[in-house]
Amino acid sequence: MTNQTPVPPRRRLTASKTAKIKGSAREPSASAVDRRSRMIESKRETVIDAALGLFSRFGLYGTSLDQIATAADVSKTNLLYYFDSKEELYVSVLRQLLEVWLQPLQTFAADQDPIEAIKGYLRVKLELSRDYPAESRLFCMEVMQGAPLMLAELEQPLRELVESKVAVIQGWIDAGKLAPVEPRHLIFSLWATTQHYADFRVQIEAVTGKTLDDPVFFEEALTSLQALILDGIRPRS
Repeated sequence: MTNQTPVPPRRRLTASKTAKIKGSAREPSASAVDRRSRMIESKRETVIDAALGLFSRFGLYGTSLDQIATAADVSKTNLLYYFDSKEELYVSVLRQLLEVWLQPLQTFAADQDPIEAIKGYLRVKLELSRDYPAESRLFCMEVMQGAPLMLAELEQPLRELVESKVAVIQGWIDAGKLAPVEPRHLIFSLWATTQHYADFRVQIEAVTGKTLDDPVFFEEALTSLQALILDGIRPRS
């Protein structure tokens, strides 16, 4: 009969030992969590920037996720980690654009001098047309197609913002600080005249050989728009 070394019985983990083992895993530090959050946000921004360039040229349906992934230098699988679908990415791009474009309008306040406020608004909007032409063209494209993915954004947050600023402009008019114009149409005119330089950038460059990137042309355009708009809304004597 051969001697065999006895095999010790398998030890069972008690609840206290299990808790001790789980507790031994190191929790990520606050700096590590913050670093990861910043990395994720940075990667999202890279994907959004790549998508913007393609969406503004080819539209939603003319752009593929593969093209966006290649432009962002990420795998398609990695891209879908940050955005569930191409449509979600498209809406994210447009929402970010709306935030940028509408922020200057939010500054209108009843206690401002209306001529100075609108004069400054024209400058900021023209700067946005100069600095973000692709974003403006993409939004224009979405609206021209009936805003199928952004209609809710236009009917709710945008409408509420516009109506709040209509009240401010009407207050200026009632106080005799502006000529009696319909406030909504004034806002539409401010948008149209400034965003034209982004949405029709190619046409403007074809006609003039210049864009808003030319500082002299920028100031020329701004001076002309300010004269056209402000002279039309100054109070009549």
